[in-house]
Amino acid sequence: MSNLKQYRQSEKLLVIMPTWVGDCVMAIPALRSFRQLYPNAHIAALVKEGSMSVIEDCPYLDQIIPIRKRPASSDEPKGSGPVKIARYLSKQNFDTAILLPNSFRTALLARMALIPRRVGYDRDGRGFLLTDRLMVRRENGKFIPVSTLDYYLGIARYLGAQQPEHRMELFTHADDDAKALDMLKKGGWTPDDGKPLVMLNPGARYGEAKMWFPDRFAAVAKMCVEKLGATIAITGAPRERKILDEVIKSTDVPMIDLSSMGMDLKLLKSIVKQADLMVSNDTGPRHIAAAFGVPVVTVFGPTDPRWTEIDFEHERIVRVDVFCGPCQKRTCPLDHRCMTQVTPEMVFEQVNELLEANPQQEASA
Repeated sequence: MSNLKQYRQSEKLLVIMPTWVGDCVMAIPALRSFRQLYPNAHIAALVKEGSMSVIEDCPYLDQIIPIRKRPASSDEPKGSGPVKIARYLSKQNFDTAILLPNSFRTALLARMALIPRRVGYDRDGRGFLLTDRLMVRRENGKFIPVSTLDYYLGIARYLGAQQPEHRMELFTHADDDAKALDMLKKGGWTPDDGKPLVMLNPGARYGEAKMWFPDRFAAVAKMCVEKLGATIAITGAPRERKILDEVIKSTDVPMIDLSSMGMDLKLLKSIVKQADLMVSNDTGPRHIAAAFGVPVVTVFGPTDPRWTEIDFEHERIVRVDVFCGPCQKRTCPLDHRCMTQVTPEMVFEQVNELLEANPQQEASA
């Protein structure tokens, strides 16, 4: 109890954010809980540049400290090396560091920065670097699957949060919303044209085994156009250009190619807000859709849904049980049966069901 009392009096808190976009989205409920627990504290988030846009405009933070190879101003760490980051953080006089990632590196960084209290899970041999070590659930020596969202909230519970809310949320800026709408209009869709906007997200960073096949995304797009009168938009990171091209070339259905129009992560958030539904692999944009209340159909293959469960009533997961899965492998050593057995018809059935319910239109009515 004395530790909690001391922590509540802390003036400066540093939250070290996860690396991946989807994990950052799932961390927002924890940030909200930290703000509710410590309304008068200065709360800063340390985040890699590639995921920074996820938490921009977040009202639960007072400061965002980006990790960049080339700092944009003198108010940022002078580079992305651990020594330079630690030196910068040590000058900020943080009282407590909350470590959301499990990595040894983040615990060492907080220790090098001389932050007095360091809270995180006792993983990857880093327990001796933490002052507050949370235990991880294991069974027969193996980690028990726990939703990343709930995993982060476990730290909030440890710090005193009572029944923290699981609801994910994201925030956008009005200028980005305007740019996103203009981009969609140039692609041929407007909110008042009466056509549902269906977004395809066929890429994934985890590995090729996690990605459903481009021709099947294309088949779902064709069904959405022919049977639902939908407008299709396709999204992906620059490194996923080849995958996007394969989807586009696999059908004669027109698509708004957002990636080729200069979309970035900030604009993606604003674009997703306009969508009626997303079809996605198990990857970051899936979580962005859920955070904005946009229905999403997610295709799962080698990954276990329990690790990324988001408790979103308008999500439908499409997967098949196979003897070898979920294997969590980046590359399939067999015949990728967990994905080959997922058909376009199976996915479209869920798309149709969600669009019939159409919670987006209900919310705006």
